[in-house]
Amino acid sequence: PIKIFILCMLLPPVFYIISVLCLESHFKSRYTKEIGDIYTGYTRPLFDGSISLKNAINKNIRGYLQSKTLIAWGLKTTITVKTKGNTILYPIIFEGGEESLLPPAPMQVAADNYKLMNQGLVLNVDVILDHNSLLSNSMLVFYICLSVLALLLNYLSGIKKFRLENSEKSKEIVRLEKLEKNQTKKLKAIVRDKKNLTSEIKKVKKKFEDEKIKVKKNEDEMIKEIVSLEEKMNKNIALQNERQKEIDILKDQIRLFENERKIESKQKEKVFNSVQKRFKALYKKLSINERAISGFIELPDDMKIKSEEIIHKLNEDPKFVHVKRKVFKKKGRGTVQEVIFSYNGRLYFRQTKNNRIEILTMGTKNTQARDLEWLDSI
Repeated sequence: PIKIFILCMLLPPVFYIISVLCLESHFKSRYTKEIGDIYTGYTRPLFDGSISLKNAINKNIRGYLQSKTLIAWGLKTTITVKTKGNTILYPIIFEGGEESLLPPAPMQVAADNYKLMNQGLVLNVDVILDHNSLLSNSMLVFYICLSVLALLLNYLSGIKKFRLENSEKSKEIVRLEKLEKNQTKKLKAIVRDKKNLTSEIKKVKKKFEDEKIKVKKNEDEMIKEIVSLEEKMNKNIALQNERQKEIDILKDQIRLFENERKIESKQKEKVFNSVQKRFKALYKKLSINERAISGFIELPDDMKIKSEEIIHKLNEDPKFVHVKRKVFKKKGRGTVQEVIFSYNGRLYFRQTKNNRIEILTMGTKNTQARDLEWLDSI
């Protein structure tokens, strides 16, 4: 259905966008909390003057970011630390000057650290997930795979329903044909009864005329007998008409089912001719048996792609095709070779006397027994 197809096309990007927003919000809250717990580190070195507050914050935040694998997968973070007096502590902005070349005294460093911390520190963390990174691409591929799986399940359900309906139609046609035969037999029996009754009426009428002349006494009885026979004949004629109407209805139903089967047969023939023309145009170095084309049409779409990849390799260079086994090698026959694709797919080919590759048949593991039996018969 077109609704399901459109839904499966739209949901992956929608889910992807929602997931990106949720991840950014989640990791922004998480990183803000975790960095807020560790970015100043221990306060004792700060008040001793052994390290400046800027260097301590820079060291702690860089160590934290290096420990996060998701950042390497495409999760970008923008972190700023400043005082309420707008003094930027992270990232470090290097300022030129001769004074920066001389190491400051520990007391001066401790005083500066104390002064900055008294002003109050403000941490701001922004998290952005790149759209072409490993993490984002993995999420998008996951949602696309889910969408394709939904389409595949819907397709398989439709195929199963179609086959069930086709089987029911075939059974109904067989039932109607049997019913028609039974009704035809009953109609023939009624026709025979009609002939017998007509013949009997004629005999009775003749006998009545003869007896009328001879004996007037039996006239009433003869008339009653004729009336009774005529009533039987009328009943039989009415029954015959009803049976004929039922037969006409059955014939119309059979004609309708036969027309549906002809339409389905034409559609299959049209698909077969289309695939056969395409293969002849694309793979001019190969000979492809009609059974192989029929088997290709019955394959699912994903297996069709894999099987056509094998056909393409056979057309270009058979050396690149991995042959699983040789099916048989009898006297006077070429060797038939088996190739596996998509785990369950099977393709059989052989090399003819003029060094031309002939693809004999293809199918799945379920049709392997029939295919091998056919190969043994050619």
